[in-house]
Amino acid sequence: MAGSVPSLCSNVSRSARRAAPLCLEQRCTYSVRAAGIRPGDRLGGMRRMLEEGRFIRIIEVHSGFSAIVADRAKGVRPDGSEVSYDMVWSSSLTSSAIKGKPDIEVVDTTQRCQIVQDVLEVTDKPMLYDGDTGGLKELFPFTVRTLERLGVSGTVIEDKRGLKQNSLFGTDREQALEDIDVFCEKIQAGKRAQVTEDFMIFARLEALIAGLGEDEAMKRAHAFVREGGADGIMIHSKDKNPAEVFSFLTRYRKEEPKVPIIVVPTSYNSAHEDELKAAGANVCIYANQLLRASYLAMLDAANKMLVAGRSKEVDGQILPTRDMITLIDDNAVNLPKDA
Repeated sequence: MAGSVPSLCSNVSRSARRAAPLCLEQRCTYSVRAAGIRPGDRLGGMRRMLEEGRFIRIIEVHSGFSAIVADRAKGVRPDGSEVSYDMVWSSSLTSSAIKGKPDIEVVDTTQRCQIVQDVLEVTDKPMLYDGDTGGLKELFPFTVRTLERLGVSGTVIEDKRGLKQNSLFGTDREQALEDIDVFCEKIQAGKRAQVTEDFMIFARLEALIAGLGEDEAMKRAHAFVREGGADGIMIHSKDKNPAEVFSFLTRYRKEEPKVPIIVVPTSYNSAHEDELKAAGANVCIYANQLLRASYLAMLDAANKMLVAGRSKEVDGQILPTRDMITLIDDNAVNLPKDA
């Protein structure tokens, strides 16, 4: 059953119709429809793709401009197949980084949702939201409701407690995991808060990051789905060798053939999508590469202009001003005349 997906969206059309009128009734002064999509239509996007059995490819975006990049990115594989990104990922790490802040949940939900709005205004792609720990159980339902209203397809929350430490530090920093029962209650609170059946909550497993091993990851995965009611899981690892991820995927998929599994091959980037899919993964997130690429490109251009005392030397590596203006103009959405 490797790579199989659950039948998750039996009620998509009804709930989508229920959510869709929001932007029309509110007559927002900004566009929440991007190039013609309504929040309710976008909301069910991830469930629909999983129902169709698609392997979902997601890329991180951190601004409206980076979302335009994600929209335009296309590739042709050696076998001749054309590929693009199916969804976008609103990353806690990159949302913090663009503000020059550490990834410790210092950028609050209100600030994060402004970035989400910026992205959703310029792309039709569904979005998955990095919810960090989800915050307090009493507050998480409000985040769920806010994301639902915006048309976000789902959120991923990690099973940590205390001050967040980025997972890529691994055991170099203390990675304290939340009690299983407490985290299940948080998931349940989020699921109860949903207005539609489309919105998805994924439990991100940090047991491998914390050095607690596969058995602990398996125990938590089962609890979060069977008792907490999570719609799926994300398995996370900072090891450059993908062996522990493949081992978990194979083992979990045998026991749970229909639960959606997300992988994030940031550290273990030698693993190919086809291998991850064959092992049982349904979703692959490229979680921070666009922002990391921009830093090197900007620093290189800035250094070259300092050395040259002018900007001509960087003309060959930057987007011409006219092209940038045209790119944005071509992507712009015309608001309703009475908006």
